[in-house]
Amino acid sequence: MVSPDHMKDLKRVPILKPPFEYSDLKKAIPPHCFKLSFLRSFYALFRDMFMIYTFYFIASNFIPLLPITLRYVAWPLYWFFQGVMLGGLWSIAHETGHGAFTGYIWLDDTVGFFIHSVLLTPYYSMKYSHRTHHAHTNSVEYDEIHVPRLKSDTLYSEVLNNPIGLVLTIVFNIAFGWNSYLLFNYTGRKYEGIASHFYPQSPIYNDSERSLIFLSDVGIFVALYTYYKIAVTQGLIWSFYLYGAPFLAMCGLLMVLTYLQHTHPSLAHYDSTEWDWVRGALSTVDRDVGFLNWFVHDLPRIHVLHHFFPGIPHYHALEAMKAIKPILGDYYNYDDTPIIKAFWREMKECIYIEPDDGPKKSGVYWYKNKA
Repeated sequence: MVSPDHMKDLKRVPILKPPFEYSDLKKAIPPHCFKLSFLRSFYALFRDMFMIYTFYFIASNFIPLLPITLRYVAWPLYWFFQGVMLGGLWSIAHETGHGAFTGYIWLDDTVGFFIHSVLLTPYYSMKYSHRTHHAHTNSVEYDEIHVPRLKSDTLYSEVLNNPIGLVLTIVFNIAFGWNSYLLFNYTGRKYEGIASHFYPQSPIYNDSERSLIFLSDVGIFVALYTYYKIAVTQGLIWSFYLYGAPFLAMCGLLMVLTYLQHTHPSLAHYDSTEWDWVRGALSTVDRDVGFLNWFVHDLPRIHVLHHFFPGIPHYHALEAMKAIKPILGDYYNYDDTPIIKAFWREMKECIYIEPDDGPKKSGVYWYKNKA
């Protein structure tokens, strides 16, 4: 039996034009929330770097001394927590891409370029595609990531829409989804030609951006060459245990969290006949991921705010989110379902989108599963 609280979580968000404007939300937020602090931004950066080094030091120096049975437990724990910390560091680079780190574009880009390159994410490539995502959130035609499939995509609506297909899709998304998005635009908008974050001539980008896409590739090449030299020096297995496995854990975390922020049975998507920026931004969801919130700077809990005000830094975001909640009212979507349960549910229920009246109806689409 479905509990009343669960039904409330799955209640569809309103799709009518909201009774408030963007300016109403901005006025409700205390002015200091828009101010950036060098001290607090760099504290968050160095906190993450210190934690990452601490985990690395403990793992490299003490796990090998444990009895072999305990090592089978200690290594996966290290991979998980180090992966989460790398995800937190990645989120700092994400803030730099929005100019929400120091406010100085050159400094934000420098910090973001370094962090994302180390984490094998092409900085400018991600910055520009993510900008498109923010500009067209939940647009069926123009959104950039986690674009839902239509019922006409039979691979998802029929072939994979069964228990075996569900398990295969979940495993693929966690293990390969994030890097497949960067490499092949998996879950992204459909383009003509080669759509890749590593290809300067990709249709994702315009001509003025292509030189910086190439620069992003240079950053990735330098990082990969560095990791290659480390692997040659320390050995492939040792390098995988200390670097490779945590990186894969980070990729899985990024895929799961970004998916959950944009995928929910209650969320609407719009085609060009209905879409507007405010309703698109409102069709996102805040999540509570428990103790992981601290590691990733509370970003899952303030994603709705982030789509309206991406320039607000994470250390002011919870206060700003609290300020706009009364104005958002029923338009605010929050779900505290545990992350594993939520991911399973959304992967199972949110197979494709379709208007309630079938494919010939108006431009408001909802997640559906086969009958």
